[in-house]
Amino acid sequence: MDKLKMKSADILSEDLKKFAEIFPACMSEGKINFEAFKQFFSDQIIEGDESYNFTWVGKKESMINAHTPINKTLRPCVKESVNWDSTENLYIEGDNLEVLKLLQESYLNSIKMIYIDPPYNTGNDFIYRDNFAKTSEEYDEEIGVFNEENEKLFKNTDSNGRFHSDWCSMIYSRLLLARNLLADDGVIFISIDDNEQANLKSICDEVFGESNWKATFCWRKTHTQTNIGDFARVKEYILCYCKNLKNVKFNKIALTNLEEYRYTDENGEKFRRINLIDSTRGRYEYSITNPNGKIVKGKWMKPKKDIEEMILKNEVYWAGETPYGKNFLKQMQQKGQIANDFLGIEYGTNQRSTMHLDKLMGEIRAFDFSKPVELLKHFTILSTDKNSIVLDFFSGSATTAHAVMQLNSEDGGNRKFIMVQLPELTDPKSEAFKAGYKNICEIGKERIRRAGNKIKFENPLTTNDLDTGFRVFKLDSTNMKDVYFYPEELNQNMLDDLLTNIKEDRTDLDLLFGCILDLGLKLSMPHTSEEIDGFTIHNYNNGDLIACFDENISKSVIEIIAKKNPRRAIFRDSSFENDSDKINAEEIFKLYSPSTRVKVI
Repeated sequence: MDKLKMKSADILSEDLKKFAEIFPACMSEGKINFEAFKQFFSDQIIEGDESYNFTWVGKKESMINAHTPINKTLRPCVKESVNWDSTENLYIEGDNLEVLKLLQESYLNSIKMIYIDPPYNTGNDFIYRDNFAKTSEEYDEEIGVFNEENEKLFKNTDSNGRFHSDWCSMIYSRLLLARNLLADDGVIFISIDDNEQANLKSICDEVFGESNWKATFCWRKTHTQTNIGDFARVKEYILCYCKNLKNVKFNKIALTNLEEYRYTDENGEKFRRINLIDSTRGRYEYSITNPNGKIVKGKWMKPKKDIEEMILKNEVYWAGETPYGKNFLKQMQQKGQIANDFLGIEYGTNQRSTMHLDKLMGEIRAFDFSKPVELLKHFTILSTDKNSIVLDFFSGSATTAHAVMQLNSEDGGNRKFIMVQLPELTDPKSEAFKAGYKNICEIGKERIRRAGNKIKFENPLTTNDLDTGFRVFKLDSTNMKDVYFYPEELNQNMLDDLLTNIKEDRTDLDLLFGCILDLGLKLSMPHTSEEIDGFTIHNYNNGDLIACFDENISKSVIEIIAKKNPRRAIFRDSSFENDSDKINAEEIFKLYSPSTRVKVI
């Protein structure tokens, strides 16, 4: 039986395998022979320093950091979840860089829309420091220790000599991993302000490709302005990139110019008038006889045969002797309207969003500068279908989750969300802390609970099947002891302490979802368990995986599992008393379920 690796994907190794399949002549002893590669593409390689690129101090380290595997896992937390057994939504607590690494296999090419609102690097924002190798003494001037592994945020003041570089490194590594998760027709939206907008654009051009840039939206974030200084800063940007632009078809939005449809025909259909004659833009010059028998001559916008066909179909409106086309409201509503790249206050503002969130959370100031639901709903409408997965790995107050649920309630969709957030501590002086919210994740989870309840309460007839639940997972150290990864370090004196290679505080559910990540299964699938002859059997996604983590499993139970014909079966190494029992188990599966992949941890 093979062992599961129980660590995040080794992305570079997988990419190297793909490279070797395409260019075997450029490989030598398992490594890339760059000289052979240069000969292979001699006319396509840029050499020397005179080539355009965007770089900064720490870029190479950031790239390595993104692709370095980690021995960590996501532990399920049922008690903090809502509708654990039925929901397909996820809320994940932990450093988003490491969470993205753990999601690489389960959600590869699966996410239709990503939205993130990262720290803006204003000189007051806290950003992630991803190098955890230094001692805490070296970070005495920084604040924000969030777990026992010394993973921190730090305040990136503009006096820092690497002010822009640190921010670029932080976002670069995360975008490299995020791109892998996007579907081939997937889209990412990134909020940013003037401080790093230019740098973010350059980074995204590199990560996603310049040709995959679609738009830079300008959003008016405030409906008021100060009268201090030279200019009031009332806008932010949202960059939009596609995984592969040629595969993306953006959806239309509802009509915004309804006041223009002020005319009504004899059938009661509303329409707006369209010029058919224009002396400056008309390309076709001819005469038409109107219904009153008068000849109308001019430069027409369409050929004569098209106008005559419109007249026959009653699609021409005559204002005296002037003809207009009828643009019917019903037809345009069915077709929809393309969006534009300026988003005014009708898409919400920071002030209104904060006010609505305060009211939802019980009249406390739970979060400053949260994004409005209307804004996030707009992007979700543009870029998703009704069964899409939406990811936000800087989820903050969880506006994205709220927007997904709200849109699902309005159009009957079944979109799923994945929220990822570091459990950043709230300020002890804040209203949120005094109300019992010790970290941002507690605010986000409660916001989703309350928003879901509010949506259902306001729409009782249409939300019976609306999924407002979420499964909570928390980033933690691996379920396995070090000997699992480094068996060569085992010696005779350690044997008595290593009766099991699994940490003592880990439950069956911890082990099950650790295996699910390792096998690349999604975290939102149905899970059931049953007890057979005193042994607990877990069935994930109706036979995608059946697991039993008990000691010394009986032959009869192994036969029962094999007869269920699962795609995969997983046991602990200690589920078998000796190698002979393990071989017998393999033979049982060969007899009853030869296609099952049997593995151990």
